Amino acid sequence: MNKYIAEFIGTFFLVLTIGCTVMAGGTGVIPPLAIGSALMVMIYAGGHVSGAHFNPAVTLAVFLRGRCPAGDVLPYMGAQMIAGLAAAAVASFLRPGFVAHAVSADFARVAVAEVLYTFALAYVVLNVATSKDTLGNSYFGLAIGFTVLSGAFAVGDISGGAFNPAVAVGAASLGFITWRILWLHVLADLAGGALAAIAFKTLNPGDK
Repeated sequence: MNKYIAEFIGTFFLVLTIGCTVMAGGTGVIPPLAIGSALMVMIYAGGHVSGAHFNPAVTLAVFLRGRCPAGDVLPYMGAQMIAGLAAAAVASFLRPGFVAHAVSADFARVAVAEVLYTFALAYVVLNVATSKDTLGNSYFGLAIGFTVLSGAFAVGDISGGAFNPAVAVGAASLGFITWRILWLHVLADLAGGALAAIAFKTLNPGDK
């Protein structure tokens, strides 16, 4: 149970930071920096408890890579999705009256952006947090947080920069993305996670 609580807490503060920062009208470097930093510190806080996935796509990648028991997959994803919804509700309470403007729903561009940067995120996670060659490093949280920061800068205006189905659900609840393309975010993010697992296993055949 502790693992699932840790996943809830980490995902909650990630999505809450996204919601409150964007709703506060942050522009330029502030939202990506705040979001990447929130993910980084939550990873350092919860990594020793749950592995600090905070993302169903990462959970899928870690499972396919062979470092997450099958029995933990759905509970992890469930805790993450519930945390995303809870964080959206709290953000709405903290910043009432906010009127959201959803990113344009260009299906092809959203799909490509989300697949690529979710791939990048999950690929980094697998290499810095699960590889035997980087075991015990102290930079894993920084590397993962900066991957999200980079993605937010690069394609945040195209797809909303979710790279995470739990974030996408929270973002849809807040109006940052439209409900009609939520399925696209979820599928694209899971596909990116699966592709990252394939890439990791292909490039590291001796790391079982």
